[in-house]
Amino acid sequence: MSSPKVEAVLKNCFSTCGEGPHWDVASQSLYYVDIVAGGVGCWNSVTGEKKQAKLDGQVTFVIPCDRGGCVIGHNQNVSHFDLDTSALTKLVSVEEGLETRFNDAKCDASGRLWAGTMGHEGDIPGVVKLGLGSLYSLSTDHNIKKHVGGIDISNGMDWTDDNSIMYYIDSIPRKVYAFDFDMAGGTLSNQRTVVEFGEGTMETYGLPDGMCIDCEGKIWVACFSASRVYRFDPETGKTLQEVKLPATNITSVCFGGKNLDELYVTCSRHNIKDEASQPLAGSVFRVTELGVKGRAPNNFKG
Repeated sequence: MSSPKVEAVLKNCFSTCGEGPHWDVASQSLYYVDIVAGGVGCWNSVTGEKKQAKLDGQVTFVIPCDRGGCVIGHNQNVSHFDLDTSALTKLVSVEEGLETRFNDAKCDASGRLWAGTMGHEGDIPGVVKLGLGSLYSLSTDHNIKKHVGGIDISNGMDWTDDNSIMYYIDSIPRKVYAFDFDMAGGTLSNQRTVVEFGEGTMETYGLPDGMCIDCEGKIWVACFSASRVYRFDPETGKTLQEVKLPATNITSVCFGGKNLDELYVTCSRHNIKDEASQPLAGSVFRVTELGVKGRAPNNFKG
């Protein structure tokens, strides 16, 4: 197999923490957020057009809605946002009185939103008050439900092809969990660990952050502080493939492109002390020649 090819397709597009890449198949566009800056962006890969907006506060995920516009994580709110008009409509709020915010999110195959929370970061990325996060689902008629509590940093998630398993990352214990998933009921059960980053591996594996799944059922995990994305076999926990990137704090991944065989990778430049040594920090990277395809992500149907 040839080595993967890495290129920066959107250079230095993030002023803080780039996150939440989501590929929209219909428009062949990549959506993304710039968390601390409150940025929401969309890049059309066909025309090259970029749409960008800036909101007060932190924006943590963006997912297109079937009815138009997007659903975003905005501080402790899930809101509907229109990139063309900047119209912002709050749908639900959580955790009033807690010093938390939403973090990563995805939609399941029924169009239901899953989104988790975390405590606020200080000046050091990845350092938070532990146990403040939870994992929620938001139904298409905007009813919110809490599923898991005591999370440190709620992060990436995705589902198997048959929707029987949901994978989910909590970054601080450095674990990828699996749940038995009931899509009809929107419930989780039988939590277990499928990938565990062991002691002494922080330099090479860092903190597991965002993730996606490929068409062979293997998971791709962005590894914060390690300059890498890894492909794992969730059935064995073994590392299958490694992609090295020219930035330290890799945050998330998604498949895209016409054939869904391109891996888009976001990263952070927030509070990096040695930006000169990694001039592409804060870029979106495209990785090709991986030898595998991904799946089209789901939009929000609410």
